[in-house]
Amino acid sequence: MFGTTEFSKKKQPKGFSESRIVAREGGHVAGTARKEIEKKTGERVVSKKNGKDLLAGIKEKNRLSSRMSKKGTRPE
Repeated sequence: MFGTTEFSKKKQPKGFSESRIVAREGGHVAGTARKEIEKKTGERVVSKKNGKDLLAGIKEKNRLSSRMSKKGTRPE
């Protein structure tokens, strides 16, 4: 996925002012992409949950899956 970091690597800004401009450009690209995806899918891309909540859910699911596979059963 192409993000602001990759955008910055390509532009190679020198100093704070140039970095700020590149960051805004990258943010604009990301914002436009998000709005377009939401428009085409009819669903929101950003949720009310934060990243820690989402990662905690994924880790818990993986932990349960691992425990069940050791017992010879599969999670639903």
